[in-house]
Amino acid sequence: MRRVRARLLSQFAIGVSTAALVALPGTAAAQDAAATLGNTGPSQIEPQAATPTDTPDTTGDIVVTGIRASLRASADIKRDGQGIVDAISAEDIGKFPDTNLAESLQRITGVSIDRSNGEGSFVTVRGLGPEYNLVVLNGRQLPTAVIGDGNSAPGSRAFDFANLASEGIAALEVYKSGRASVPSGGIGATINIRTPRPFDKVGTRGSVAARGVIDTSQNGKNDITPEVSGIFSTTFADDRIGILANGVYQKRRASVNQANVGWRDGYLGSENNWGSLAQPGDPRAANITNRPSATSVYEVPQNASYDVNDISRERINGQLVLQAKPTDTLVATIDYTYSRNEVKTRNANVGIWFNHNDTSSSWTDGPVAGPRFYTERFTAAEAKDLSYSSALTAYRTENKSLGANLAWEAPGGVTVALDAHHSTAESKPTNKYGNSNSLGTAIFGVANQTINFDNDLPVISYQMQPGIDPLNASLIVPTGNAFRNSYFRDRINQAQLKGHYDHSGSFLDSIDFGFTFTDNKVRSAYGVLQNDTWGGTGGDSAAQRAAAAALLPDDIFKLIDIPSKFKGVGGVGSADIAKQFYGYNFEQVVGLLDSTYGICGGDGNCLTPYTTDRRIREKTVAPYLQINNKFDLFSNPAHLIAGLRYENTTVKSSALVPIPTGTRQNSQNEFNIVYSGNSAFTTFSGGYDEWLPSVDFDVQPIRNVKLRASYSHTITRADYGSLQGGLTLDQLFRVGGGTGAQGNPNLVPYKSKNIDLSAEWYYTPESYMSVGYFRKQVSNYIGVTQLNGPAFNLTNPANGPRYQAAIAALGANATFADIRNYIGANYPGSVVNGTILGTAADAPVNFVISTPFNSDQTATINGFEFAIQHSFWQTGFGTQLNYTIVNGNRNYNNLLPASTSQFAINGLSDSANATLYYDKNGFQARASYNWRAQFLSGGGINPYYTEGYGQLDGTISWQFVPGLTVFAEAINLTGADRRGHRRSDRNVTFVAKQDARYSGGVRFNF
Repeated sequence: MRRVRARLLSQFAIGVSTAALVALPGTAAAQDAAATLGNTGPSQIEPQAATPTDTPDTTGDIVVTGIRASLRASADIKRDGQGIVDAISAEDIGKFPDTNLAESLQRITGVSIDRSNGEGSFVTVRGLGPEYNLVVLNGRQLPTAVIGDGNSAPGSRAFDFANLASEGIAALEVYKSGRASVPSGGIGATINIRTPRPFDKVGTRGSVAARGVIDTSQNGKNDITPEVSGIFSTTFADDRIGILANGVYQKRRASVNQANVGWRDGYLGSENNWGSLAQPGDPRAANITNRPSATSVYEVPQNASYDVNDISRERINGQLVLQAKPTDTLVATIDYTYSRNEVKTRNANVGIWFNHNDTSSSWTDGPVAGPRFYTERFTAAEAKDLSYSSALTAYRTENKSLGANLAWEAPGGVTVALDAHHSTAESKPTNKYGNSNSLGTAIFGVANQTINFDNDLPVISYQMQPGIDPLNASLIVPTGNAFRNSYFRDRINQAQLKGHYDHSGSFLDSIDFGFTFTDNKVRSAYGVLQNDTWGGTGGDSAAQRAAAAALLPDDIFKLIDIPSKFKGVGGVGSADIAKQFYGYNFEQVVGLLDSTYGICGGDGNCLTPYTTDRRIREKTVAPYLQINNKFDLFSNPAHLIAGLRYENTTVKSSALVPIPTGTRQNSQNEFNIVYSGNSAFTTFSGGYDEWLPSVDFDVQPIRNVKLRASYSHTITRADYGSLQGGLTLDQLFRVGGGTGAQGNPNLVPYKSKNIDLSAEWYYTPESYMSVGYFRKQVSNYIGVTQLNGPAFNLTNPANGPRYQAAIAALGANATFADIRNYIGANYPGSVVNGTILGTAADAPVNFVISTPFNSDQTATINGFEFAIQHSFWQTGFGTQLNYTIVNGNRNYNNLLPASTSQFAINGLSDSANATLYYDKNGFQARASYNWRAQFLSGGGINPYYTEGYGQLDGTISWQFVPGLTVFAEAINLTGADRRGHRRSDRNVTFVAKQDARYSGGVRFNF
C-alpha cells in the first residue's frame, strides 16, 4: 500500500480563512490545528497498512473517509498543534459527526454543554462557562447575539451554537492554552469554526442530503419536520478560480414540559423575616414539623407551576466562497456567511403563589434543612387566585459576515496575509407583542395549596373554596400581563495583517508576527409594557371580575392533562397531583382584552418602546510576535515557541436611562415604579492594556510519543451588562424596598495565568492515548458592591400617613383590598386603576443598587484530562473514551444564609464521554454517551445547581451504492430528564421532561 500523504494547502502561520481544510473524498490529510490560526506541519506518524475499507483513488493514494477519516484528522490536529489543542473534523464533505455543533463539541475532552429547548447551545470548557470562551470563524472574531431571559436588556458575550447548522462546517478546533498568534478573549478556550474552501481540494465535488426529523417530546401529534442541505465546490481555469456554495434549511418542532419552583432567600432558623417560618411562641409554629434549628439554613417556596412548552424552530444557513489564484504565490478569497435562527415557544401553565400567612410545613434535619411539604390555607375573603397563564416567546437571531483575504508568498521565505471582515449579529422579536410575553388569567377562591417535595417532581396540589370548580371555564378571569421587547445587535469590523518568516537555521525555525484592529459596536435595548391588574383586568370587585370573565368565551379554553406531560418522572403518579388545567390561545385573548380594556393601547400593537437602551463601543489594537524554534534534545526532536501579544482596548459606554415619576402598590407585597416615558443618555469611558506572554515546549522522547508543557496568560472581557453606563431600577419592588443596577465601563478583563502539561502516544494514524494536567489562576473577578439609599425621590405607598391611618381604622389583619378602599375613600386621587399611588408624604423607598467592580478575589481551577482513541485493527470497530476532572478552590458553602455574600466559581464539574463505533464496507454505526456531573450554575446570595446528566445518542448509515447513503440518527435515546435545585436537593428549581429525537434520510455525494 502506498503511504497516506499529508496534503498541506498552506505553509505559513496565518489566522485567515484561506487555509481551511476538510476531510474530503480523495484525500487523507494531516494538518495542524492552526491552519487558520497558526502553524501547519506534516504528520509525524508513519501510516499504517490500509484496511479493506480503504480504497485507492486514481492517483494511487489511500482514501480514508467516514468516521475513521474524521478521527484521523482530529488526531493529526491534536498531534501537530502547538500547545493544547483538540478538534472535531467532518467525516466527509457536508457531513459532520453531529447535526448540532455544540453536541459535537461535547465529545472533546474537557468540553461540556448547556442545552436550550432540548438542543445543545452553549459550551463550557474546563469548567469555565460560555461567557469565558471566545468563538472565531476561520480566525475572525464572531459577533454574538443572545436575546437573554426577556426580563432585562441582553448583555452576554456567550456564543449560541444553536444558530449554526453543522452541514457547512469543516472542523471545530478548541485551543485550550494561550498563544500569541491566537485571538484573545477566552480564558476557558478559543474555539475556531473552520468552513470549507474550494481550493481545499481542486475539482468538482459536493453533497446533497435530505432528512425527516421526529421529536417524540411533542405534545399531541408527533409531526415529522424537514431538513435539507447541499454543498457544491468546483475549480476551473486550470484550477486558478474556485467557487463553493452551501445551504441548509432545517425545521423542528418539540416540547419541553417543566415543573418550576421559586424560592425565598436562604434563612437561618433564628431569622424572622417576611416569608420565614414562624418563630416559637407564634401560634403558627405549632404547624411546623421538625422546625430547622437556629443555626440551620432553610428556604421556603414562593411559587410553583407546571409549564407546558411547545417549540418551533426554523434555521437557515448559507455560505458563498470565491477564490482566485492569479499567480502561484498569490491567493485571493472573498466569502459571505449567513445564518438565521427563528424560535417560537408557546407556554401554558398552572401556578400557585404563597403569602406565607397560615402555613404548615415539615422539614428534614439540618444543617441544610429541606422541605418535605409546604402548605398554606386561605379564607374565602382572601379570594386567593389559582393562576392559569399563557406565554409567547418569539425571536429571530441573524448573523451575517462578509470577509476578504489576500495571501502572498513573498520571496525569501516570507508569507504575508491581509484579512478583513464586516460581521453583524442581531436578535429581535418577530411579532407585534415582543420576544417574551406573558398573559395571566385566574380562578379566585383557593382554600389551600401544597407542594410536596418527596419525589423528583414537585407535586403541586390545591383545593378550592366550596362552590368553586377550577375546571369551570366561566369562572376564569383575565388578570395581569406583560409584553417585553428586547433587542441586541453586535457589529464587528476587523482587520488583520499577519506574516510568517521561514528560517533555514538550525535553531530558529520561523517567526510569526501580526497586527489586529477590532472595532466592536454593541447595542442592547429593552422595554416592557406591564399591566399589574393581578386582581382582575378592569378591577377586582366581584362584579368587575364577572364582567371580565364573561368577555372570554368558554370554548376558547382547552383542557391540558398534567400527568401525561411528565411520564416517567418520579412523583407524577401521586394521587394528590393536580390533574388538569386550562390553556388558551395567547393572541386571541390579547385581542379581546386590548379591544375592551386597552391593555396595549387599543390598537393591537403591544410592542413597547425601549426604556433601556445601551450602546457600547470597544476598539482593540493587538500586535504580536511569536518565535518558533526547533532543536534536538538528547537526539530527540523538540520545539520551543515563545510569543508576546499586546492588547490595548478603549471602551465607550452610553445608556438611555428612563426617568421615574412615582410608585404604585398593586397588592399586599407588590409595588411598581411608574415612568414618565422620558429618558436621557449618560456616557462613560474606560480602557485597559494587557501584555499576554506564552511559551510552548514539546519533545518526542521516543517515536510517536509527545510530551508538552505550556505557560500562557489569557483574558476574557467583562459582559456587556456590566460595562453599561447609567442607573436603572427594577420596575417591581417589595414592601421592604427595591433593587437597581449601575454599570462600570472601567472594568478590566478577567485574567488567567495558565499551566498545561500533557503526554500523548500516537500508536496508529487513528489511535492515541493522552493524559493532561491544567491549572488556571484567575484574577480580576467581577464582584458586586451594593449601595443602599433612595433614588429619584420615589416613595413607598405602604409606609406613610395614609397607610398608617388605614391600619389604625381597620386593624392589623386588614387585607390589601380593605386598605386600598379605605385610602380611596378618605384620600381622593390616591387610588387609580385599583392601585395605591405613592405621595411625597410617604417614606422614601430604599433601593439596593448593585454596581460591578474588579475584586481582589482570585480563584484556582485545576484538573486532569484523560483520553483514549483506539481503532481495533482491521475489524472496523473503534472507541473514544475521555474523562475530565475539574477542581476549584472557590466552592459554594450551602451552610451559609443569603445574608452572607459568597464568591464561588460557576460551572465546575467532572465530565466523561464514551463512544463505540463501527466503520467498514460502507456501513457505519456509532453510539455515544455523554455525562456531566452536578455543577453550580448560578451563585450570589443563593446557589443554583444543575444536577448530573447523561445522554445516549446513536447514528447508523449504509452506503449501498457509491456516493449514495441512507442514514438514521437518535438523540437522547433513553429520554433522560434534567433537574436543578438550590441548597438542598429538595429545594428543586426545575424538572424538565425530555424525550428522544429521531431522524432519517439520504445523502448523495459526488
